[in-house]
Amino acid sequence: MTWLDVALGPDTNDRASRVPWAPILRDVQVQGVTLRVAEQGAGRPLLLINGIGANLEMWRPAAECLPGRQLIMFDVPGTGASPAMLSYISMRRFAQLVDGLLDEVGLTSCDVLGYSWGGALAQEFAHRAPHRVRSLVLAATTCGLGGRMPVPWAAALMATPMRYYSRTYLRFIAPLVFGSAPHAAADSAHGDARFDRPPSMVGYATQLAAVWSWTSRPWLATLDMPTLVLSGARDPLVRPGNAQLLARGIPDARVHLVDGGHLFLLEQPALCCPLIEAFLDNTKTAAE
Repeated sequence: MTWLDVALGPDTNDRASRVPWAPILRDVQVQGVTLRVAEQGAGRPLLLINGIGANLEMWRPAAECLPGRQLIMFDVPGTGASPAMLSYISMRRFAQLVDGLLDEVGLTSCDVLGYSWGGALAQEFAHRAPHRVRSLVLAATTCGLGGRMPVPWAAALMATPMRYYSRTYLRFIAPLVFGSAPHAAADSAHGDARFDRPPSMVGYATQLAAVWSWTSRPWLATLDMPTLVLSGARDPLVRPGNAQLLARGIPDARVHLVDGGHLFLLEQPALCCPLIEAFLDNTKTAAE
């Protein structure tokens, strides 16, 4: 485990350097499941896997700060515009869908960024199909069972998707669950996106059930791809100790603590995305 120290340039917050949000949307059939997929940009491909209940439009703040890459985003079954699957789905099954998705978009391998729940799925996918993952970015996530537990009220409030249906409710719980200011979570581009396409109750329950008994701790040491672990210093849901645990378990891992809460990648993309870009550029140079 090493600490990543990246100096951010003076143009970190320059809006002129951002790329317009203009993804190409389509539905694809993956192993009999319909997934809504978005692709944007050109360059080395980066697959973005979102948090529980989150639709692909919520990636907009981060996507605008990741130029020079082909971004692939998708709605997990039961979120956004992807229909729910009416049966239990394990994290292994979710990883199989990701594997099939890469086939459908014509990619042999890519970099993978998993956020929160999506970080668990990214780990599972990297474990099941390591040949398809060039490098791994794990943001605000955990190894599951055996990791550091969230504060009790944060875990309890995550049991319901109500924050996707009520802006007032989100403002109320944002400081408790995400360590965010109420307006930063609810009155923003990613806040608007979450209310436009909330998850179905079945879809949310499916994701919750899949991660409830999941763990990556027994096989973390088998993840041999370069990995960046990002954690919010003020995250009550996925506490920073989880980043340390992941970085100690993954052989080629770097860890960086961000001055933010659980939603740091959505609320502070101009600060966090240069860290991700520097890491991905370094892994690309090393591979070449």
